[in-house]
Amino acid sequence: MSFAIVCSDLSFAWADGTVVLDGLDAAFGTGRTGLIGVNGSGKSTLLKIIAGELRPASGTVSVDGEIGHLPQNLVLAGAPTVADLLGIGETRAALHAIERGEATEENFTAVGDGWDVEERARAELDRLGLGHLDLDRTVPTLSGGEAVMVGLAAQFLARPGVLLLDEPTNNLDLDARRRLYDAVASWTGVLVVVSHDRELLDRVDEIADLRDGAIRTFGGNLSAYEDLLAVEREAAERAVRVAETDLRRQKRELEEAHVKLARRKRYGDKMFENKREPKIIMQERKRQAQVAAGKHRLMHEERLADARGRLTEAEEAVREDTAIRIKLPATRVPAGRTVVTVTGLTAPEPETGTLTELIVRGPERLALVGPNGSGKTTFLRMLTGERVPEGTEVTMGVDAVRYLPQRLDVLDEDASVLDNVRAQAPTTPVNDIRAGLARFLFRGARAGQRAGTLSGGERFRAVLASLLLAEPAPKLLLLDEPTNNLDMAGAAQLAQALAAYEGALIVVSHDPPFLRTLGITRWLRMDRASGLSETEPM
Repeated sequence: MSFAIVCSDLSFAWADGTVVLDGLDAAFGTGRTGLIGVNGSGKSTLLKIIAGELRPASGTVSVDGEIGHLPQNLVLAGAPTVADLLGIGETRAALHAIERGEATEENFTAVGDGWDVEERARAELDRLGLGHLDLDRTVPTLSGGEAVMVGLAAQFLARPGVLLLDEPTNNLDLDARRRLYDAVASWTGVLVVVSHDRELLDRVDEIADLRDGAIRTFGGNLSAYEDLLAVEREAAERAVRVAETDLRRQKRELEEAHVKLARRKRYGDKMFENKREPKIIMQERKRQAQVAAGKHRLMHEERLADARGRLTEAEEAVREDTAIRIKLPATRVPAGRTVVTVTGLTAPEPETGTLTELIVRGPERLALVGPNGSGKTTFLRMLTGERVPEGTEVTMGVDAVRYLPQRLDVLDEDASVLDNVRAQAPTTPVNDIRAGLARFLFRGARAGQRAGTLSGGERFRAVLASLLLAEPAPKLLLLDEPTNNLDMAGAAQLAQALAAYEGALIVVSHDPPFLRTLGITRWLRMDRASGLSETEPM
């Protein structure tokens, strides 16, 4: 099999000494590969090293073809318009200059072979459901999902030989995800995609599992790989049962050996006391008995140690992937208590059922769904008191509102995870904060890791910790796409934790299975034209 990407002996650590990769060897074939692994295992870092955006401490990377990379957190600062984000801003500007009569050599050079660049860009946008976007539209006005899709369109427009995608379905609505699935299925070049999206991973040709610093490759999609893991897990569980039985047997034999040796010692002592044989013979027998007893005891103890070792190895083979385990603080809101009231809701083209007022009471759980760009994130920000439209009024009935933003950009990048949480809970004892962080998997030295070095999933846990461990404890949680950066185990644990949360909850998500686990009491739909309305459960 030929490989398009070969990584040899890669090592990488952040400036604070946090080791991410240590002597990693990896090879990716010429088809579509799904790169999976628990949060913090180094998936995003590996993609950045392959793309040349990070330099490894040691090792080499060989790539056959031009590289395109869509990172997990798309950088938007250098792209003022959609055309710039697509990477055609300069070409398009030169083309328009020529059309105005500025036929300079510089403009012709900038255009090159891109005379149809606008047509191709609009066709690519339309293919991804972005036909409504104007090329001159400013990037800050795009929703998170629209920005991701434009970034994808830029990669598909450039058609690199090797395409690296890092969590491309983050922030995408269901329609956008389906369009992405189709685009990935039709991709004919080399593709490596980091994702926790099951449907996307069932469209790849092979799975690469980054676990414990090494990559295991399986020819097939995620479902087939999980079937293999289930068979291996069943065999490993059988090995645990066998090892446990062996350990019990070795313990029993050691106890029996101790009883036999004790009996022999008592018999020898009795013979010595009765002086039935010459003293020199009895002393020699006593010495031989002690030596034999020592060898016998050592043999059984070695067998017992071996049995314990086999049990440890067997248990390690069936260990569960680490997942966040959250104990939420006392956040109970009495039933019937008004949590938030929003009045004066308006829409450009209201339809029957459009809400002009929203009242959230008690521990209600609201799911806010709708297409990308419909204003869901804007609505959540409005509930925090940010950018309330004229004529609309937001009245809070609780004193603790916490907002988890889509881009997770609320941390001080230069401060540690511990210091970020302490900033939100300045009077809480440090040891209590450390204990709380341990439940978010930031144990010991991990709590001192600089926020700027965190992976996407680690960043999510750090932001969530800063919200839930803050003073005062949250009575209303506003979550914007909370499962974007979580692995499948983490998403399941988050759902379980939020199921036990006793405050009010408003969640924006394009993940129906996740929403269904939360016990949603009301479903709301946001549409850019018709506004906010009640809708049926998904």
